[in-house]
Amino acid sequence: MNGRLKDKNIVITGASGGIGAEIARLCAASGANLVLLARSIDKLKQLEVELEKRYSVKVEVFQLDVADTDQVEKVFGDIFAVISHVDIIVNNAGFGIFREAHEASIDEVKGMFEVNVVGLMACTSMVLPRMRERRFGHIINIASQAGKIATPKSSVYSATKHAVLGYTNALRMELDDYNIQVTSVNPGPIATNFFNIADEQGTYVKNVQKFMLQPEYVAQKVVGSMLSKTREINLPRWMNMGSVVYVLFPRLFERIGKRMLNKK
Repeated sequence: MNGRLKDKNIVITGASGGIGAEIARLCAASGANLVLLARSIDKLKQLEVELEKRYSVKVEVFQLDVADTDQVEKVFGDIFAVISHVDIIVNNAGFGIFREAHEASIDEVKGMFEVNVVGLMACTSMVLPRMRERRFGHIINIASQAGKIATPKSSVYSATKHAVLGYTNALRMELDDYNIQVTSVNPGPIATNFFNIADEQGTYVKNVQKFMLQPEYVAQKVVGSMLSKTREINLPRWMNMGSVVYVLFPRLFERIGKRMLNKK
């Protein structure tokens, strides 16, 4: 539990399952009020009933496809009709498709960027003015280790997460004087439904199964960082060492690590 979260208003996108739902459970256990967003309203309503019954907190749910920026604006208008401000936003919605660059369709490319990048920016832009006015808040962007080290068959997905990290790092500097914390979360593979779309053949999951993170563990790290000055969360920490080596010795890393990284 995080004692700083009691009575705070927390928005979570992609909250219908995976780490989004686990983050919601831990926030509710800490006494936070929640606004849960996802495309699957039925799953959100089930989670709403669970959390309100178990933790006696306020939970609001809204159906939202973050790729639809008009819908983002409307839904956040509805949110601010219910709550006066957002203390924390967790931009968790995202997806990936593992294909070699020449196999990825333009529709798939657009789809990943619209959800992973533009949708994240659109949701953030909805809460920023009030956070700046109050000089308080925390923006948590779920990125990926893929945003630090691109791997074969994840060219487009890696590109979206590179963009998320660039946006997050710039945003952190912009908001430094406003007492608004900005955190990027860079996990390796997590055992969630993400791979039902990303890895249709199951090859990647089979190859990295022993390294996969549990969503409950990732959620604990994210919730533990809320309202603290945490710049990045890198999971597992040993995997992040690869990005350090990559920055220092990129050519050597790509030559030696090519076979190891080609798990898809």
